[in-house]
Amino acid sequence: MTQQFKTNINCAMCVRSVTNFLNEVPGIERWEVDTDNPDKILTVEGPVKPEAVVEAIDDAGFDISLKQD
Repeated sequence: MTQQFKTNINCAMCVRSVTNFLNEVPGIERWEVDTDNPDKILTVEGPVKPEAVVEAIDDAGFDISLKQD
């Protein structure tokens, strides 16, 4: 299962800041942030609830919302 979120994670330092938070979320098999995309898209793969991803990014101090197609 692949989910995408809009964030304000916009640089390598920001990605490092969220790494431990995302790595602790059960069910995430792989994740990446497209910092070149204007919406700073976080793509998450694995059987994880979107709420858990939102909570982890929020706890890390960043803005996040589920990307609507």
